Amino acid sequence: MKNIHPNHLTRAEINLDHLTWNMALLQELAGARPMWPAIKANAYGHGMEIIARHLVKLGYNTLCVAHITEAIALVESGVDAKFVLLSATLPEHSEAIVTTGCEPVVCTFEMIVALARDAEKLGRQVSVHLMVDTGMGRIGIHADEVIPFLEQCRKYPSINVRGVMSHFPCADETNKALSLEQIEQFQQIREMAREFGITVFHMANSAAIFDLPGSYFDAVRPGIAIYGLPPSNEIINLRVQELKPVLAWKTQITFLKEVPAHTGLSYGHAFHTQHHSLVATVPVGYGDGLHINLSNRMGMLVHGKRCSQIGRITMDQSLLDVSHLRGKVKQGDEVVIIGQQGQERLTADELAITLGTINYEVVTTVAQRVHRVAVGGK
Repeated sequence: MKNIHPNHLTRAEINLDHLTWNMALLQELAGARPMWPAIKANAYGHGMEIIARHLVKLGYNTLCVAHITEAIALVESGVDAKFVLLSATLPEHSEAIVTTGCEPVVCTFEMIVALARDAEKLGRQVSVHLMVDTGMGRIGIHADEVIPFLEQCRKYPSINVRGVMSHFPCADETNKALSLEQIEQFQQIREMAREFGITVFHMANSAAIFDLPGSYFDAVRPGIAIYGLPPSNEIINLRVQELKPVLAWKTQITFLKEVPAHTGLSYGHAFHTQHHSLVATVPVGYGDGLHINLSNRMGMLVHGKRCSQIGRITMDQSLLDVSHLRGKVKQGDEVVIIGQQGQERLTADELAITLGTINYEVVTTVAQRVHRVAVGGK
């Protein structure tokens, strides 16, 4: 019997034309500087391989991931790019980093020693990026440690300090005072580190690309904006409104039934119908990344109309009140969780506001079992 591998009825459509548009907008802002897009965390939930392949097709050959495991997965899938590893790691990963030719962020001398050891063993040279903490408070050495650190790196011929970098904690806020202080400090670091032959200095994220042109330096690292989502609602540059969302999250109706008034629905009967209702079941739940705290607090689109989600969201299924669509709605109809249908649109930001979180989390937590389907990009 022929093997059959159907996809989950809940899917994420990844619009590659929108990705192209967003990259062009960001590149226009950044000018001729290289852009190193961040595709970590499964490309912010959008599908790492799909996004990586299209970015390489567009000519972007340096991509930022968080961990060596992400880089290895892309290398093994045939993505031909240079990978910068943005998160600090441990010496136990040094051999894999050298073998795959990745460029890790470093902020401990123990990591330099381990990388040098494995690079010499394998007869290679490894390029690294020194992280300097100018205010993020997460990883990175202090500014006064930069020169001693670089002097120590000189002792290892197999280590090439290709770049020096930093990161913003508040670039997406209206008040830019801290960010401007960071830029000034990083500029001073740049002047000192140039004596060591380093030519690539980078710190601009998505918010900084829009609001802090003084942070562009020699390369920029856009993240959330390449996916068409604003870094926050406090971005000053109005061009952020030109971004086009790349992800649309969709499912289908699998069951319809009429229920009488005062019927309890789903676990805990957290919702009771107020009148005779037509209820639709859709195969999406918290196992797909639809947070249980959205229960009875969100809507989905059916036939271009917003339909209230009712009852507790369960692991694999949720319920919608489609009473106002009687005579139109049927089993198999498309349901939009994020995206546009007709004249109506639902956004990741709307869900984020309801949950008291950020759009980053909403899209990044869309589960692996939700099939990513590329559209456009021809």
